[in-house]
Amino acid sequence: MAEPVITKAPQPAPPPAQNFGGKISGWIEKPRKISLTQKIFFVQQLGVMIKSGISLAVALKTLAEQTTSKGFAKILKNLEQSVEKGNLLSKGLKDYEKLFGELFISMIEAGETSGRLEDVLKQLFVQMKKDHEIIAKVRGAMIYPAIVVTMMLVIGSLMMVYVVPTIAGVFTELNADLPLATRILIWVSNFSVSYGIYVVVGIIALVIILNRLVATKRGKEIFHQLILSTPVAGKIVKKINIARFSRSMSSLLKTDIPIVSSFEITGKILSNVIYRNALLEAREKIKKGVNIQQSLAPYRKLFPPVVLQMIAVGEETGALDDILEESAIFYEEDVSQTMENLPSLIEPILMVVLGIGVGGMAVAVIMPLYSLSETI
Repeated sequence: MAEPVITKAPQPAPPPAQNFGGKISGWIEKPRKISLTQKIFFVQQLGVMIKSGISLAVALKTLAEQTTSKGFAKILKNLEQSVEKGNLLSKGLKDYEKLFGELFISMIEAGETSGRLEDVLKQLFVQMKKDHEIIAKVRGAMIYPAIVVTMMLVIGSLMMVYVVPTIAGVFTELNADLPLATRILIWVSNFSVSYGIYVVVGIIALVIILNRLVATKRGKEIFHQLILSTPVAGKIVKKINIARFSRSMSSLLKTDIPIVSSFEITGKILSNVIYRNALLEAREKIKKGVNIQQSLAPYRKLFPPVVLQMIAVGEETGALDDILEESAIFYEEDVSQTMENLPSLIEPILMVVLGIGVGGMAVAVIMPLYSLSETI
């Protein structure tokens, strides 16, 4: 009797060796964020090339070779390949919606549909350039106060931890009768030395907790409402949001995007949640046939009467996009002027606070020395 033949089950092929170096390189090159400056360069150069008659695929290839960011170059190459396959640029951009944003992609899509991509790119360039200018103004205005406050805190902490304890030791050895200001200064110094680390840890923990709370929907609404209620910062934030609302709506309407969609897109790009919710609620009213001015009328604390009146005039004349552009220009210039004047307004306040701190510390140190000199 023949012995049965035992066959071994085929063994699965070993998995291909993973190229960890390639994975790490790909992860590094994949951009998690595209800067506004890169977008401005991209839109400006792409518009110039299209205007000069260069095909979209060739323009994307050229821009990919020019950019210094490997991650952005990879995106542009993928967009070039998508266009060469016959796809619209907007379809390729939708794969990177988190990087470019809904406003950017919607305007590109509208430009391709209407055959006015060159005009849309020009609108996008103006839109992003104005956003960049506002951001730069705000940052520039806050740099000087931030540096002064930081240095005040650092120098004050060093004085309390290293200088005041030495002076306090001298007073203790002399058994001097210390005035109230000096006793307070020494108490603050002793507290800083003994419990300073706990105070720092507590502040860090508090910042983390507040950050987590602000990240929630309700917490963000409360925080943003609080900012709007702040005397100086609230006015600046309102002007910035009105400028962005006017500029975005104008750009979207110029590209023939419907009013309802324009409100939805603009609401999503505004940084303040209170403004965002107001626009999304107004969008629902517009769907039911209510005009824009009446839809925004309940939010007079967010949109001043002059803005609502300009919108009403724009609706009546059919030139709402141009009216909103004029509103955007006005508020952008207002924000720019405010940011230029802000350091000169804050500087006297900082100088007064700094003078009070230095003067108080000097008095607390000099008064005991003066008393001792009279005793001697």
